[in-house]
Amino acid sequence: MERAPVKSSSVLSVGYDAVAAELEIEFHNGRVYRYLEVPVAAYRLLLRAPSIGEYVNTVIKPRFEARAV
Repeated sequence: MERAPVKSSSVLSVGYDAVAAELEIEFHNGRVYRYLEVPVAAYRLLLRAPSIGEYVNTVIKPRFEARAV
């Protein structure tokens, strides 16, 4: 999955596969996680969030299953 860089102190890049509804997040610590069954609306809100890291911690992590990549 291709990821694009974002401006965040904790997240380095994000990518989204609309067909599979999977969100991939690369953190500054080098870890990469793929979140499953993420609606495109959640991905769009992530990109527009005032704090991407806060959005990941409060919306993405608690609601969607993750797998380390």
